[in-house]
Amino acid sequence: MSEEKKSLNFIEQIIEEDLSNGMSRNNLRFRFPPEPNGYLHIGHTKAIGISFGLGEKYNAPVNLRFDDTNPAKEEQEYVDAIKQDVAWLGYKWDKELFSSDYFQQLYDWAILFIKEGKAYVDSQSSEAMAEQKGTPTQPGVDGPYRNRSVAENLELFERMKNGEFDEGSHILRAKIDMQHPNMLMRDPIMYRILKKDHHRTGNDWCIYPMYDWTHGESDYIEQISHSLCSLEFKPHRELYDWFLDQVVDPDLIRPKQREFARLNLSYTIMSKRKLLQLVNDGIVNGWDDPRMPTISGLRRRGYTPSALRKFVETAGVAKRDNVIDVSLLEFCIREDLNKTAPRVMAVLNPLKLVITNYPDDGVEWLEAENNQEDESAGFRKVPFSRELYIEKEDFKEEAGNKFFRLKLGGEVRLKNAYIIKAESVVKDANGNITEVQCTYSKDTSKKVKGTLHWVSINHAIKAEVREYDRLFMDEAPDSHQDKDFMDFINPNSLKTIEAFIEPSLKDAKIGERFQFQRLGYFNVDDDATPEKLVFNKTVGLRDSWAKQSQAKQNQNKPNQNKQNNKPQPKRKAIDVIQQLGKKYTNLPEVKQQKVKAEIKELAKNVTYEELEPLFNTAAKKVGTRIAVAISLGVLIENGQAKNDAINSFIAKALEDKNELLVTEAEAI
Repeated sequence: MSEEKKSLNFIEQIIEEDLSNGMSRNNLRFRFPPEPNGYLHIGHTKAIGISFGLGEKYNAPVNLRFDDTNPAKEEQEYVDAIKQDVAWLGYKWDKELFSSDYFQQLYDWAILFIKEGKAYVDSQSSEAMAEQKGTPTQPGVDGPYRNRSVAENLELFERMKNGEFDEGSHILRAKIDMQHPNMLMRDPIMYRILKKDHHRTGNDWCIYPMYDWTHGESDYIEQISHSLCSLEFKPHRELYDWFLDQVVDPDLIRPKQREFARLNLSYTIMSKRKLLQLVNDGIVNGWDDPRMPTISGLRRRGYTPSALRKFVETAGVAKRDNVIDVSLLEFCIREDLNKTAPRVMAVLNPLKLVITNYPDDGVEWLEAENNQEDESAGFRKVPFSRELYIEKEDFKEEAGNKFFRLKLGGEVRLKNAYIIKAESVVKDANGNITEVQCTYSKDTSKKVKGTLHWVSINHAIKAEVREYDRLFMDEAPDSHQDKDFMDFINPNSLKTIEAFIEPSLKDAKIGERFQFQRLGYFNVDDDATPEKLVFNKTVGLRDSWAKQSQAKQNQNKPNQNKQNNKPQPKRKAIDVIQQLGKKYTNLPEVKQQKVKAEIKELAKNVTYEELEPLFNTAAKKVGTRIAVAISLGVLIENGQAKNDAINSFIAKALEDKNELLVTEAEAI
């Protein structure tokens, strides 16, 4: 098997097998079928990426089909938002379709089912139906209306369609098997009465088809070759196939349903119902609030299509549900913006700094690099003057040798400008520092350890900055049986700041993204106007949550670092691991397994601080990177929390061409 085939995910393997068994590539067709009952969220990005990604891979059409069978919850607003999101992600659909396009065909098939004795009208209460349906361990029993005559069923169904009955008084059920081990096969509902206007068909219908009845038949009408859905629909596959069995023409394409694991994200909820509750209860300011996991919320916060696509690609296609750490999502946007976002200076918590030996009315326009990661980004001019703002936390009257920012008597470099020395401070009546008085030197060749960002007070522009924290304080807020997910709302998820920014941002446009140097990545919010700029913090420069998590783990494991009583090996374990890694790829498979076991044992005596520097090992040193991946797996098993650096290493390893490295990366 070639390396390319080995790297195929399981869905691609299914398609390749179908093609090898005679299916024509011309018959491949996929679809993304959202229900327009809410905005799309980050979890949907995976489903979108899978279907449209297959379309791109096989040059096959992909339909965007709205499964709009429940007028009680669906709105045109959601249709428009979904179309905007899919297009923003960079995908193009072949046909825009709606399940409501097929209402008449589905009704005609339902009539056929009744005539063939495969469907009947049930008039029981919902409670009675639930009781006679049984349980997963107890078979159901036939209801009192199961053997109605064809004529009576046709008459009742026609009257249901004509609006003669109240909601809940009758339903149409498929006649399958009330003793079937799969409860979904115990005479499932096909139609119910809903006297509500539909966003497309108005009041043309007052009976609406159920999802299970609609979905497979819609796939068949559109001649979808592979119907891909999340794992919760796996038990539905048997019903999907049964419904198709009743209508398919053997000369046409029969859709094949296959399931993949949903994308679950830590510190996040994915339920549309719960997201709607956040909106309705005013916890957030709409579906596109930057704290929401919706695509529109992520877009407004400053996320890019390429970052979201990279995130989904890195998370992969799996057969089992798992939870992806939100830090991987943050890593993807951080990596993307690092390459593209212009660097600018802004001060969020200002402290006045006066350069006493600089002219009172002096102004210099200094040259500043826009992005050191992009040679074509060029330079801009920033104004320098006697009075500046720096961040309040960048100054201390007294500080130890490890404080490399500004302190009394100490020197730092001002970014793109001069070296300054703090000479004295001015305090208010309460003893708070209100001003730092400094002198500057034009000798910029001097070596100093600290570099600070700043803005000129006379030239700075006031702007509103919205700093966002995670909306939930719990890693899995909706997984607690004894608590409501709302109990874990972070009361400090939004902090609004009056900031001062350099004048080059005066004409910044909505949606533009910048790196505020030393602070993080920010974008211009939709609320911004020419008179008042508003910025959202997209993500910080470092993963602060990972550090907090690690600190908690260290508190809970006080004996973790008490290894002083153990005899130390003559050579450090990390050095031996590096040595073993160098020759790893040249060893026979049996020897590799022995060396791998040895690396795992050595890794028990390695600290994270020793291992992290090896994350940046050159790509060509594959053996060393494999050894690092094996060791990292041991650390994670022993409680090391994943952080930005770890996620970066894993992401790059997964992209490598070496199968051994990819395998070890997938294992962690």
